[in-house]
Amino acid sequence: MRNYRKYTRRNLSKRRLPQFSATVWLILINIIIFFVFYFYMLANPAILDYIALKPDDILQGKYLWTIFTHMFMHGGPFHLIINMFVLFSLGSFMERVIGRKRFLLFYLVSGVIAGLLSVLLSGFFGASEIGMRIFGDPSLPAVGASGAIFAIAGLFVILLPRVRFSIIFFPFFSLPGYIMIPVVLVVFWILSAVGGLPIGNVAHAGGFLAGLVYGLYLKQRYAKKIKVLRRYFQ
Repeated sequence: MRNYRKYTRRNLSKRRLPQFSATVWLILINIIIFFVFYFYMLANPAILDYIALKPDDILQGKYLWTIFTHMFMHGGPFHLIINMFVLFSLGSFMERVIGRKRFLLFYLVSGVIAGLLSVLLSGFFGASEIGMRIFGDPSLPAVGASGAIFAIAGLFVILLPRVRFSIIFFPFFSLPGYIMIPVVLVVFWILSAVGGLPIGNVAHAGGFLAGLVYGLYLKQRYAKKIKVLRRYFQ
């Protein structure tokens, strides 16, 4: 009995969290944070200041942590569902390609870079009506994982440029990634600029560029492995 108790204590002390992939953990965290804060935010909108990224606040040195937290909150159920669907579709595969730890670090850093670029461009060029439409309104809060997700797409474009992408709204239509992703970015940017829609185009582009840069680094460092990968999928 004593040995059994020792065995139980030893194994209980070694208990770990479920071994989900980094992508699944990111999705779970996004869902949990959304449900924790969304309904509370409906009753107390001021809580948004502590989560969402507002360029004006960041440039004044306020709520600096929102550079990180904004990528785990979403503007509504539809926004959350779309982003998590794309994150699962792209992230699950890319995580297997570059590894769990590398993928997680890449995702988080890219999300921060996307947010910082959005702050800088909207903060310095978003004061006019035209600037607001192109770079975003610096007084509006921004939330969402789209910047980090577009970084994954950018990584895809470099590592596997000919893998075909479909848009969730047009599942039967696909193009190679090196065509589809830039087209989606440009179309969204034009539509939001013309219609005045609050879409984080700068964050999307910033994440995409971060993915391209990291993809070029991996392509140079692991040239032989990338060639094998491309032969396998293309």
